[in-house]
Amino acid sequence: MTTIRTQHDAATQTAAIFAAAFEAMAHAVHANAVAKGFWEGDRNHAEAIALMHAELSEALEALRNGNPPDEHLPEFGSVAVELADVVIRIMDYSDAHGHDVGLAIVAKHRYNLGRAYRHGKEF
Repeated sequence: MTTIRTQHDAATQTAAIFAAAFEAMAHAVHANAVAKGFWEGDRNHAEAIALMHAELSEALEALRNGNPPDEHLPEFGSVAVELADVVIRIMDYSDAHGHDVGLAIVAKHRYNLGRAYRHGKEF
C-alpha cells in the first residue's frame, strides 16, 4: 500500500511540476511572439487555430519525406521540430487568451487513465 501511495504522490507532484513548467514556458513563448510583432492588433481566433493545424500538416509531410534532419535545427528530425511548432503555437495562443492548457493536459490525462480500452471504440 505504501508503494502505491508513494507512486500516487510522485505522479501528483510530477503533474504539478509539468503544469507549472508548461504555463511558464507558454508565458515565455507568448512574450517572444509579442516582442516579434505577431500580436500587433487583434488576431483572428480561427486563423490562429488554422496555423496550429498547418504545423501538424508540416509534421505529416516531414514524416512522408522520411523525417530528414530539420534545416534550422539539424540535431532534430523534422517531425519533432514541426510538432514543437504545434506546441509553441498552442502555448502562444493559450497564454494570450488565459487558457490553462498545462492544467488541462494533466486533468485530461487523469480522465483518460480511467477510460476503457480504445475508449470502447473499434479503432
